[in-house]
Amino acid sequence: MSNQPERPENHFINRRRFLKLLGLSGITWLAASCQKSHPATPLTSTPRTPTALTPSFTPSATASPTKTPTALPTTMAAIGQADSYEPNLLRSELERMVGAIGGLGGRIKPGSRVGIKVNLTGGTWWDASGKPPATELFATHPAVVGALCGLLLDLGAAKLTIVDGLGDETSFLKWGYADMAKPLGAKLIDLCQPDPYADFKSFPVGPASSIYDHFQLNGVLDEFDVFISVGKMKCHSIAGVTLSLKNLIGLAPISRYRNSPDENDRSALHGNAQFDTRLPRVIVDLNRARRVDFALIDGIITAEGGAGPWDAGLTQIRPGLLVASKDPVAADAVAAALMGFDPAAKGGTEPFLHADNHLALAHASNLGTNQLSEISIAGRAIRELTVRFAPAS
Repeated sequence: MSNQPERPENHFINRRRFLKLLGLSGITWLAASCQKSHPATPLTSTPRTPTALTPSFTPSATASPTKTPTALPTTMAAIGQADSYEPNLLRSELERMVGAIGGLGGRIKPGSRVGIKVNLTGGTWWDASGKPPATELFATHPAVVGALCGLLLDLGAAKLTIVDGLGDETSFLKWGYADMAKPLGAKLIDLCQPDPYADFKSFPVGPASSIYDHFQLNGVLDEFDVFISVGKMKCHSIAGVTLSLKNLIGLAPISRYRNSPDENDRSALHGNAQFDTRLPRVIVDLNRARRVDFALIDGIITAEGGAGPWDAGLTQIRPGLLVASKDPVAADAVAAALMGFDPAAKGGTEPFLHADNHLALAHASNLGTNQLSEISIAGRAIRELTVRFAPAS
């Protein structure tokens, strides 16, 4: 791997540095520090509104949509469209998407306990007047989760639990999750803490593990009858893309998966800074330890050029897209293609410039398929909706 391109280390504040400072000095000090170190032309609330572009990667004809299939194939994914986070619009589109992939009746039973993993990376230090809200940039929007929760309750779910391993314990409150969850009766749990248990529990990966044979995780993850990953459609400076599979990195409690007590980062999960072979395999191990039953990806209003405000190239973008599948690898493959990337690309090529392709590793581990030719698409064709994302530097 020595011939792979090196990952630039000149971000105005990279994630590793940001999280270490957060652990050392607290959110208040860091907010001021990061504000001073923003680029000369800071991100504003005026996003780039993309038009459909000709991507560098063009899906084959086999990825054409199947609007009214007579017999559902093994792997299906649905593409949805929404120009806002208006709740009724989201609910209607989610109902259509779920119906198009055969429904969730085989997974959601009366009385089901459902866990929903969201992506609340970073922290509320970002929030300030004149900036796009974090949930319209790099965090899963609570309106998407709220619409999903309402649908799940109507399908018979009895208990909803929304989870993430928070680097900033105020994120649930400040980013609208507490207000969203209360009327739905959904519980919020920070996976970086063992509560409601006394300690973390061991989750085995299984015989095909690559890096970890087990993980120490919050025991609530073992209570769910159905587990859902609701990711954000984004690029990532190491992993290439961060969608439903990589979303599970947030299952790992920071205190158990960092190299030093003064870090607020899961640094132990990362490998070589120039080309990472470790992180992609950790992603797969986590997805084997706590398998995803349904994946939903929020690409309505998001960001290109990075995964969060620690990436200097981060820019708001409005693709107006949603992706859903009962196969999380397929969901990520379709989302990556919609972003203009080849979901089967080799490590060292875009978007997986600085790491092995974790979608391909997940496919090889029988977690699902990243081959577009094996996925039947419900909705408009990928090539009609592709919005070329600027990759993370």
